[in-house]
Amino acid sequence: QVQLVESGGGLVQAGGSLRLSCAASGLTFSDYTMAWFRQAPGKEREFVAAIGWTGTWNRYVDSVKGRFTISRDNAKNTVFLQMNSLKPEDTAVYYCAANQRGTTRAETWAYWGQGTQVTVSS
Repeated sequence: QVQLVESGGGLVQAGGSLRLSCAASGLTFSDYTMAWFRQAPGKEREFVAAIGWTGTWNRYVDSVKGRFTISRDNAKNTVFLQMNSLKPEDTAVYYCAANQRGTTRAETWAYWGQGTQVTVSS
């Protein structure tokens, strides 16, 4: 059974940094595109970033470009999201997702973690 377990969320002041991790099990990790989505209260789940199988391809939503970096370690079955220069509008529950093809539409992703809360205070 596939499991995705996120960690690293928390409370940070605006301008600060956090690094999220997502540990995957139950799948051949290197066969999957990995992504991070986020969902703020009262809003739809939003694509944040995705990374291809080998880590050479990635994609970001415009609002995080230059501030967030997605990476993966296939030897450790883990994907990361380094978040710098955080803003209050980045406050959300952040979810890790896995799929064999990468899209920006949440409904197309096969596997999800339980989410980790990120709160950015002004």
